[in-house]
Amino acid sequence: MKLIWSPETASKAYIETVKSCEKFKESGVAELLSAMAAGWNAKLIVEAWSHDGPIATSVGLAIAARATGGRHVCVVPDERSRLEYAAAMRNAASSSAIPEIAVGEAETAMAGLVGVDFLVVDCKRRDFARVLRLAKVCHRGAVFACKNAWQRNVSGFRWQWALERGTRVVRSVFLPVGKGLDIAHIGSNSGTSTMGLKKGPSRWIKHVDQRSGEEHVFRK
Repeated sequence: MKLIWSPETASKAYIETVKSCEKFKESGVAELLSAMAAGWNAKLIVEAWSHDGPIATSVGLAIAARATGGRHVCVVPDERSRLEYAAAMRNAASSSAIPEIAVGEAETAMAGLVGVDFLVVDCKRRDFARVLRLAKVCHRGAVFACKNAWQRNVSGFRWQWALERGTRVVRSVFLPVGKGLDIAHIGSNSGTSTMGLKKGPSRWIKHVDQRSGEEHVFRK
């Protein structure tokens, strides 16, 4: 079964996230990622949250999961982070929007998450590269996103270096949204692209930051 891009679902998730995240200041990251996850009909959305990090992206991903009927799992390193994250989500959204929380180091927390098709990692986490490498990708392919990418403590970051050996990066793009958003489309295990990024003509997508008014245009 292919993951087919749905503009209508993406648009609905984007609008709902804009409304839900008006009080947060995350420069459009939450809205963009929510629309992407919803538009690609992601069924297993995983995020690696950083201690004391903004919660807007989590709200957006919860909205996307609700739109697709998918599963949203947040990976946190310890019990303190779990409590902090759960409290922040309760304050930010309804109880129905609180995702599953997987606690532990990357190796432990990612172990049971099989078939990831949308992964968001906060580069402020010291183990963000391990999370990327340990992700068990859906056989149809996946989208990986690194937020706060300008804060990576890795010189000359390359997707191929960060991922498990043999992982195929179909396409990647760096967007000047928030503190840097690095996105990669990971190829399916079958060797064919099923995420709507490789086949067919490319097209330009415009994203307008609702707070600053800045316009970002990138090719899909």
